[in-house]
Amino acid sequence: MKKSYITLALLAIFTIAFASCREKTTGEKVEDAVESVGEDIEDGIDEVGDAIDGGK
Repeated sequence: MKKSYITLALLAIFTIAFASCREKTTGEKVEDAVESVGEDIEDGIDEVGDAIDGGK
């Protein structure tokens, strides 16, 4: 009985480990890139706003 619990626990651990190590799909890579560009644009807008406020 105890062996079956240990076996099930190990199987669950291996399943979680392999599922978390999978490669990103193309869609996920594109989504990450779009989010990165959006963050860069927001940072640029903030910098421009700061420069305008500092000039007054």
